[in-house]
Amino acid sequence: MTDRPIDPDVDLHIPAQRAELHWPVLVAIAAGGALGALARHGLQSALPSGPGDFPWATFLVNVSGCLLIGVLMVVITEVRPAHRLVRPFLGVGVLGGYTTFSTYVVDIQRAVAAGAALTGLVYLAATLVTALAAVLAGMWLTRRIARMLAGVR
Repeated sequence: MTDRPIDPDVDLHIPAQRAELHWPVLVAIAAGGALGALARHGLQSALPSGPGDFPWATFLVNVSGCLLIGVLMVVITEVRPAHRLVRPFLGVGVLGGYTTFSTYVVDIQRAVAAGAALTGLVYLAATLVTALAAVLAGMWLTRRIARMLAGVR
């Protein structure tokens, strides 16, 4: 066993990388993925959209997921060491199951097919810019809060 984070992007054709996969990691990812997918489904059910509408649910899911991945990665890499299953469970599982950039692409295709190319273009650009900004904001806020809390101790 190693205390280093396990890379979730394992190439199963390379034996040395395949050895990184262990049942606890796979179970953590699967459990987290189920929770994340359920949360996404709940939000998408609460905010349905038609083919030509701006898909607010997918937009909010992806932006909030990006904010949370920024927070998570700072917490587990800079603030406090985490158990080796935290990153696979929360990062790969929960946030991977929660965010849905494949649906983002399908939403753009649906908007264009429905004759709402401008909506699709705005959605495409807004998601990219806002999701990247959300990651940076999550990282910045977490670092700032961590510094403030470290000064209190």
